[in-house]
Amino acid sequence: MLDIGLGLGLLLAALIAVSYLASSVRIVKEYERGVVFFFGRYVGLKAPGLRLVFPPMYRMIVVDLRTIVEDVAPQDIITKDNVSATVNAVIYFRVIDPDKAVLQVENYRFATSQISQTSLRSIVGSHTLDDLLAEREKLNEQLQRIIDAQTDPWGIKVSSVEIKHVDLPQEMRRIMARQAEAERERRAKVIAAEGEFQAAAKLTEAAAVLAGQPGTLQLRYLQTMVEVSGPNNTMTFFPIPLEFLQALGKR
Repeated sequence: MLDIGLGLGLLLAALIAVSYLASSVRIVKEYERGVVFFFGRYVGLKAPGLRLVFPPMYRMIVVDLRTIVEDVAPQDIITKDNVSATVNAVIYFRVIDPDKAVLQVENYRFATSQISQTSLRSIVGSHTLDDLLAEREKLNEQLQRIIDAQTDPWGIKVSSVEIKHVDLPQEMRRIMARQAEAERERRAKVIAAEGEFQAAAKLTEAAAVLAGQPGTLQLRYLQTMVEVSGPNNTMTFFPIPLEFLQALGKR
């Protein structure tokens, strides 16, 4: 009876040991790093591979090193020229120092998202609507620099920030549409005026050539008569010598 109890005890102990060892086995993937603590004190990083972490003395937090794409929630912003707009963005960042990402901030993803929202409101609010629409690339670069500097103590590298959408009130969209239509009409009038100016200049040059060379005028007169006397024309023309017209003009 004693042997049976001892055997069961040993079996139970073996099962507990196997279970404990199984719970101690951790796999760190190639794109991850393990931040290890011993009784709450940071002791180092674990590289990718099969790792043993014996609880409860040791604890390991696995940190993903891949680039994270995070949407910045739409923000209601008033621009520098007092225009209301709803702006959202997307931020690309990754962890470059896993120990800092765990030790320096409670939740680095949430903290980065909050910093992105406040920075977006601050930067857009300091620019006019024209800047927001025409110089978006410049604003993206400015946002990237500011957010990257603020998250650097957390071991975060912000690679890019992109403003995605700028939503304006309906009335403002109608005003902008009218402005765009007025600008198109203005450009059309400028192009038409330039064309008329060029045509007038060409006519002036042609008149000067014809006035200086009477023979050219005679040839042009004959060419015009040939054109108007085509096969499909039912009208009859009687050419009058230019000398006769010039003589009449002198009287």
